[in-house]
Amino acid sequence: MDPSTAVSTSAAISLAGFAVVIFLLLFLIAKWKWHVFFALLIPIMLFGILPGIQQNNFIDAFESGFGNTLGSIGVVIVLGSIIAEALKHTGAIQVITRSMVNLVGSQRMPLALTLTGFVIGVAIFSDVAYVILNPLVHSAAKTMNVGIAVMSTGLVGALQLTHAIVPPTPGPLAAAAIVGADIGRTIIFGGIACLFGSLACWAWGVFFAGPRIKTMASDEFDGVSIDDLDEDGPKELPSTLSSYTPIVIPILLIGTQSIVSLLVDEGHILRTIFLYLGWPVVALSIGVWLAYRNITNDEDRGKAKDAWVEQALKTSAMILVVTGLGGSLSAILRGTPAVDFIAMLFTDYGLPTILLPFVIGIIGNMITGSTTVGVITAASLVAPMLASLSLSPEAAMLAGASGSVIIKYVNSSYFWVCTSLSKLSVPDAVFSYGGATLVGGLVSFLTVCVMWGVGLI
Repeated sequence: MDPSTAVSTSAAISLAGFAVVIFLLLFLIAKWKWHVFFALLIPIMLFGILPGIQQNNFIDAFESGFGNTLGSIGVVIVLGSIIAEALKHTGAIQVITRSMVNLVGSQRMPLALTLTGFVIGVAIFSDVAYVILNPLVHSAAKTMNVGIAVMSTGLVGALQLTHAIVPPTPGPLAAAAIVGADIGRTIIFGGIACLFGSLACWAWGVFFAGPRIKTMASDEFDGVSIDDLDEDGPKELPSTLSSYTPIVIPILLIGTQSIVSLLVDEGHILRTIFLYLGWPVVALSIGVWLAYRNITNDEDRGKAKDAWVEQALKTSAMILVVTGLGGSLSAILRGTPAVDFIAMLFTDYGLPTILLPFVIGIIGNMITGSTTVGVITAASLVAPMLASLSLSPEAAMLAGASGSVIIKYVNSSYFWVCTSLSKLSVPDAVFSYGGATLVGGLVSFLTVCVMWGVGLI
């Protein structure tokens, strides 16, 4: 480490500062209910006044970490939020749900809803998606004469998994930028991990938790069909193809760019074309255009130009500032000996290094109740250690994201949204929904471990 650019050359001071930052971050959110922006900013600033910290290098690391991180994914996060708004308002969610029911059959509605959550969780915030689908959950449970937990548990888990693990959802996109992961590879292998995790959530709900919970569906939504999910939405729904393309096309472009860069020589015309088309800014812009093509009336077109964009900017603002601060924290820690010390603990004791981001993700989520905080915290703390840990950026990001799902319980706003709408008691919801996120997160992590072990990531 170059002393002229180091934030600190003292291992003891660096480790103490590292511990204080983590403790204060979690304490300020969990105990005093501070917003994550100040809960992250204040500990970082306090780190800068510890004895032995070189303030000029500290400031340089803070500013470069913040700017570099947002420079790579700031616009992409906003574009992803705009796509989510468009999918919500154009009826694409209803169409995707219907396609999943047609795929697996109406007699397998829990699986259909789980697969729906797996798809739309990539683009829509999980709590918003559950609010939209809740009437159908109750109606389907009543029609099949099964408990509400049987019908809802797989959906609750799947929505949370892809929301936490697969870009271009803001949280995993931010984490991928912080660790420097290839977004295309992260989408491909994160999707594989989430598919197995989502199926595990479905199995937990149908075979374990659901049959043990006696709460039945509410009569309030008796007879609700897929077409009734959003009464204020458009009367004319888009086609199945048009509903999927705003999600699938950007993912395909980004994924193809990563594959082409591995298989095609530098300078080849295909590599040049997909280097640009697969750039997340271009890919997500195409997704926005495809989503807006689903608008069928002039009133919605007017809203799309103004209200939808403003709402998307509000949604993405918190993610942007937290992502930037996560990049700052990562850059600051990279300039201290704490990074090498922590990495040595794992290597000296022979522990699998992939456990570190996974455990940090669990701690961040369980204490703060926020999946986004969990995945960004894991990425911020592990990013400076990747070389010492011999861990790829993709493996680190996916492991931390898998941990950030474990578990959803009473300190999570998503838990309360799902619990109140499904009308489960708190103990039943902890068993059903908390269990689903535990099982889904563990299965996703084990899938990541297998892919890491065989050298895919």
